[in-house]
Amino acid sequence: MVVRSTRLVLTVLRVPSDYCLNKIATFPRKFSSLSREIKLFWFFLAPPQMPKQKAQKKQLKSYKLKHINRTIQEGDAVLMRSSEPGKPSYVARVEAIEATDARGSNARVRVRWYYRPEESMGGRRQFHGAKEVFLSDHFDLQSADTIEGKCKVHSFSSYTKLSSVGNDDFFCRFEYNSATGAFIPDRVAVFCKCEMPYNPDDLMVQCEECSEWFHPSCIGTTIEAAKKLDHFYCEECSPELENLDNSNSTSKNTDAKVNTKRSLEVSKTRNKHAKRSG
Repeated sequence: MVVRSTRLVLTVLRVPSDYCLNKIATFPRKFSSLSREIKLFWFFLAPPQMPKQKAQKKQLKSYKLKHINRTIQEGDAVLMRSSEPGKPSYVARVEAIEATDARGSNARVRVRWYYRPEESMGGRRQFHGAKEVFLSDHFDLQSADTIEGKCKVHSFSSYTKLSSVGNDDFFCRFEYNSATGAFIPDRVAVFCKCEMPYNPDDLMVQCEECSEWFHPSCIGTTIEAAKKLDHFYCEECSPELENLDNSNSTSKNTDAKVNTKRSLEVSKTRNKHAKRSG
């Protein structure tokens, strides 16, 4: 039970002399003949006011998208329609789903955006993969009708082990701060003489002696020639008269000497790329 104390209110009313008495019928009759300026003391007990309750939004565990005949749930990676014609679909992660009507026939999704390298402050760099995205700190609320389909965002290590990459496959190895352009982690391993982080789309060859990896272009050969190598020694490890020509060996032990480095995981060293544009 809510009880509020009695309050004393002083009200000053100025009533015109020609004011019709039936217009002030709400006042006590004895006040009707008083002068223009009447001082009234009203004592009243204000009625209790209950706090307004906001209508609670109905949270959904899953929601069926009728326009693509797919069901989404929290944690799913989705492709969302771009606001600019000709641009690829946005990639996002569904954080929550809420109904916009009592029946749950329409819904909105709270999403966390993935940014592509070209959307970051530093832009796309040589070591960025074609299917690489960054998990940002940018959240948004969108209509579920803007979802064009579902996709899969792999971890970096999982992506490097895929035997084939589909149109809906992406990978993420960084979190991205959209305000400052900072990355987490801010360090990744570097390879080759060029000291660049690993791009899983690039073929690399491994030295049999020191186990270091190299880009074909950095050791003066082509991708086609590198694919035919049976053995490879880098300049520091090769014997005095041996170089890439020693690859004519008839040995068939080629299991890990030439590959796309899909089994290598990143360790955490410095990543020098930075920032994002809006």
